[in-house]
Amino acid sequence: MSKQPLSVVVTRRLPEVVEKRLTELFHVTLRADDTPMTRSELGEAMKTADILVPTVTDEIDAALIGQAGDRLKLIANYGAGVDHIDVMTARQRGILVSNTPGVLTEDTADMTMALILAVTRRMSEGMAQMQKGDWQGWAPTALLGGRVSGRRLGILGMGRIGQAVARRAAAFGMQVHYHNRRRLRPEIEESLGATYWESLDQMVARMDVMSINCPHTPSTFHLMNARRLKLMKPDAVIVNTSRGEVIDENALTRMLRAGELQGAGLDVYEHGTAINPRLRELTNVVLLPHMGSATLEGRVEMGEKVIINIKTFEDGHRPPDQVVPSML
Repeated sequence: MSKQPLSVVVTRRLPEVVEKRLTELFHVTLRADDTPMTRSELGEAMKTADILVPTVTDEIDAALIGQAGDRLKLIANYGAGVDHIDVMTARQRGILVSNTPGVLTEDTADMTMALILAVTRRMSEGMAQMQKGDWQGWAPTALLGGRVSGRRLGILGMGRIGQAVARRAAAFGMQVHYHNRRRLRPEIEESLGATYWESLDQMVARMDVMSINCPHTPSTFHLMNARRLKLMKPDAVIVNTSRGEVIDENALTRMLRAGELQGAGLDVYEHGTAINPRLRELTNVVLLPHMGSATLEGRVEMGEKVIINIKTFEDGHRPPDQVVPSML
């Protein structure tokens, strides 16, 4: 007698090819529309499912995990970041957590470079001028930005994505510097041509561009706070494709409004979709709706990782991308 297929609940619409494969392999409940589940819907799903497949928009805290049914054994996150999941409480309840690392690296690094270029070369201001029909023709002093080549780039967080950003920046002729909780091995550092700074304060004060590429953890919350932002040079720019909580958004907004920073490129925000309205008004800021990993190829690969994690678990083994508290 064959065993019953695992009951899997998916909280958001995924690419069609991923949903089709999940349906072929497991007993899957798919989302009818592409809206986030309410808290009560999440709670109901966690009471009945063997496996939950959430995304970054689902806040799975200790209270929700406490309501989970005995059947729930795996939270197979569709995404690399797990700061929206209380991994410790899940572990205490005997619920494994997995993620999809690695597949978003190149896409997010591409978007980081796009933001660096867009801010330093004032692309959004040029686009706005064209869309309004205000362009009067070429002028020698119009929309003068800055040359990227030769600029010092400070990367905060030198994991997979930080290193991918470093490779791209070097190709653009930038000088690569970084701060990380652990220094890279000498051979990796040398291959990237990257200079390590033990002191984040000292690095921040000397960079032309700061790129935020570290995860959101209790120790990185507001790592770029008001005091540290004020260390930046007034002609410097900052970009963030990681997590919004790493930057004090209100302090950043005040400095940009006061002309104490040249500009910013943001793909993530401290309070999710509740972006500071004063930030939206600024012309020296490029704002994107969390598009860093938004490629079809990346989304499909994320789905493939989720499926491998679930299938491996179903076969009685530890998911290859299991997340444990010591990793956070």
